[in-house]
Amino acid sequence: MNVNSVSNVTEEILSAILKCIDEAIHVVNTDGITIFYNEVAAKHDGLEIKEVVGKPLLSVFPSLNEQSSTLLKVIDTKKPIYNETQSFVNLHGRKIETINTTLPIIVQGELIGAVEIAKDYTRIKQLSERLVEVQKSLTHRSGKAVKQQAAYTFVDLLTSNQHFSLIKKKAEKLAKSDSPILVYGESGTGKELFVQSIHNASKRATGPFIAQNCAAIPENLLESILFGTSRGSYTGAVDRPGLFELANGGTLFLDELNSMPFDLQAKLLRVLEDGAVRRVGSTNVISVNVRVISAMNVYPGEAMDQNQLRTDLFYRLNVLTFELIPLRQRKEDILFLSGLFISQYNEKLGKQVTGLDDDVKEIFLSHQWPGNVRELKHTIEYMMNVCEGRLLTEYDLPVMMKNIKPSIESKRSSFVLREHLKEVEVQLINDALKAADGNVQKAAMLLDIPRQTLQYKIKKLNL
Repeated sequence: MNVNSVSNVTEEILSAILKCIDEAIHVVNTDGITIFYNEVAAKHDGLEIKEVVGKPLLSVFPSLNEQSSTLLKVIDTKKPIYNETQSFVNLHGRKIETINTTLPIIVQGELIGAVEIAKDYTRIKQLSERLVEVQKSLTHRSGKAVKQQAAYTFVDLLTSNQHFSLIKKKAEKLAKSDSPILVYGESGTGKELFVQSIHNASKRATGPFIAQNCAAIPENLLESILFGTSRGSYTGAVDRPGLFELANGGTLFLDELNSMPFDLQAKLLRVLEDGAVRRVGSTNVISVNVRVISAMNVYPGEAMDQNQLRTDLFYRLNVLTFELIPLRQRKEDILFLSGLFISQYNEKLGKQVTGLDDDVKEIFLSHQWPGNVRELKHTIEYMMNVCEGRLLTEYDLPVMMKNIKPSIESKRSSFVLREHLKEVEVQLINDALKAADGNVQKAAMLLDIPRQTLQYKIKKLNL
């Protein structure tokens, strides 16, 4: 095989690889002529590949120019651009929103072109902006702020667990404060319901309640959604208030805070410190009166160790902190909530189920419930739909729940009290240390034992 044949095969292999990649890829030469454009890019831009390849970039995307095109900027500066927002109109008049990473292509020290990897978030941006507009219209209807979304109160937080009851009482008392609140707990423990209850028990109950999941929106878009945009801040940008402005006089709930990028966390910290926001692309500062409540599904210490949460932001948010303990640590609530959910679905489905049989009770109490209350509710919902009798039985269990029964029976092989007491003691101490973020003094207070006793047990049990 000669050199030209090898070169042709290599180009074919490279082209095939680029076509298989599930990202939009656009390559231009130093004259701004497109030399490669894959099918994903064509789908994003609403074009055919043949409409783009071999043509000048600006003739295909007439709304761009040498300053606003990330590809042409890289050709001009020979410097890479990472995660930059670009808004443009294609040849057919369709508006496209992308986040681009654009890199210079340098061979043997010479620039031969630029490659762009783009993520299309047009639809996400449209939906997010529509949400902001809806919230804006609700907030300012008839010139008054109206309550949004916060449907739950502490009355809806039902429990028979003493520890959780104390958390509720503490939250009701501290709801009157305007200090930031941090709520953490596993997925499914009811963090948003808890936060809505705090809002409705606060002095801001008549103000707006706006919730935003930080993991659901791309980084560049999240900033504009939170802080708003100023006309001209980027191509296609318009004057639009962010969620902080829309939540003025009320509560802004930021869920999965640990998913927020570090630089955006720094801007959030600034807003908490100053009580003012600055829209993206603007130099004007807008004062806001907003209570921020944040939530995470991991322990704050763990989030900081994994560089998911800024230390300075944590200490600013850590004024008032609540941990919602998992369902497996409040066993009495498993059967208590099961009864409540059965009653709810009896009413919805027109049934007269009276409860769980003994085998199902045993399975429920032995299950770890990784999805917590949400998992329990969905399990009951499934069983209520398929059951035919007056009691929910093993036959009605979801497949995954049926598979755990053998492990339950195997636990019955040991009846040695000392072993089981040790297991319970280790579990309680570990839970207390976690709740106290490793502080032995606080953990000892939770366990209601002297600090010296706890230190002795930690050493003895190798914890």
